[in-house]
Amino acid sequence: MSRAMWSSVLITGCSRGIGLRLVRELAHSNNRPATIIATARQPSTALQQLSKTHPGLHIVTLDVSPSQGISSASEEVRSIVGDTGLNCLINNAAIGFSTNISTVTPESMMTMFQVNAVAPLFITKAFMPLLQAAAARSSGMGIHRAAVINMSSVLGSITLNCGDGAKYKNYAYGTSKAALNMVTRCLAADLKSSGILCMSLHPGWVKTDMGGPNAELTVEESVSGILSVLFSLSERDHGGFLDYRGQSLQW
Repeated sequence: MSRAMWSSVLITGCSRGIGLRLVRELAHSNNRPATIIATARQPSTALQQLSKTHPGLHIVTLDVSPSQGISSASEEVRSIVGDTGLNCLINNAAIGFSTNISTVTPESMMTMFQVNAVAPLFITKAFMPLLQAAAARSSGMGIHRAAVINMSSVLGSITLNCGDGAKYKNYAYGTSKAALNMVTRCLAADLKSSGILCMSLHPGWVKTDMGGPNAELTVEESVSGILSVLFSLSERDHGGFLDYRGQSLQW
């Protein structure tokens, strides 16, 4: 893939973990888009330092919870990308902590539902005009044209987490990611006519603050796989659910 194949990408939740590594890898990549927009509720020192040494990397403050913050961020992004629009939106920002039948509360359910499922929907709605502008300039489907990538989890798969085979009964997190997968399917139906690809992507179980030290993958391994998947996306992946290796997952 050449640099000309995509002009812009926006990633939410970039202060640390997968989001920060995605920004770092793209900033150093030969396949980098000209414009990288990294959003965070409170931009970290590492993200700020990265922006100082990489022209074309913009930091936009975005708290994914209040709708007013999303609207303000979308206007700032519009001023950055202009008439060319936005090629790729990666809804990466999320929260997660363990909740079992003994510890789950209404508050934990609603908090994770808001951040992990509701916010990606309304962020996508806010940036839809910019995605449509980019889509109108090209053909086919993929990040070269316009795409929405919802960072989901295998824990959101109802099929893979039922019956005696269910290893992880994380009520709040799993429910929020299952809801995000439904958001993906609904968006895929609505965005198809505009040529905007939409899919869910499982990054693997990653050694981050959220994933914990016992996770299976390093951040570097996960992000390497994620980028390979992003670069290979096409119309066949529209409305799909893939993992970081590009393998299809059951809903």
